[in-house]
Amino acid sequence: MNEHFLYTTPLDPRAKPLLEGLSFEYDSRYGDVLREPGAPREIDRYPAEVFAPSHGGNFVLLLRDGIAIGGGAFMRHDERTAELKRVWTHGQLRRQGLASKVLAELEAQVLRQGYERIYLTTGFRQPEAVGLYLGHGYSALFDPPIDPETPRKLPFEKHLDTGRHHGRPAAQRVGAVRR
Repeated sequence: MNEHFLYTTPLDPRAKPLLEGLSFEYDSRYGDVLREPGAPREIDRYPAEVFAPSHGGNFVLLLRDGIAIGGGAFMRHDERTAELKRVWTHGQLRRQGLASKVLAELEAQVLRQGYERIYLTTGFRQPEAVGLYLGHGYSALFDPPIDPETPRKLPFEKHLDTGRHHGRPAAQRVGAVRR
């Protein structure tokens, strides 16, 4: 088995089956629950260009023997923060640690581009995503709801150890991302 990361765009034909799976997952879990009337579907909210390096973001695929089995992206949130999007693994290959591999690669690329913080949101019907982010040192920026089916986005953040601590106490710094 040959696995490697490829930085590309969401328009890469190798990404199409993965993004179609993600779109199906969003639609089957949420339908229109979180969408304002007339707003685009979640998968269509961001044009491919926002994930291009020239716009402060990237799109990565995890390839196994040339087939996309996972992927993710980030875009510029602000001058020191990258926002993760589309962290996803092939539906038939879950529970193999692929999302953790993709997340670690994205964190490393975020650091290489000089960002100090990562921000992301996930949906209230994605407990496996919540577990992934909490398990990788992300802090939840929300209170648990009384009803877990309350429609909302769940924001997270993680401060990266860049060597520039801007006065944050050591207890608030997250260790450097390891590959």
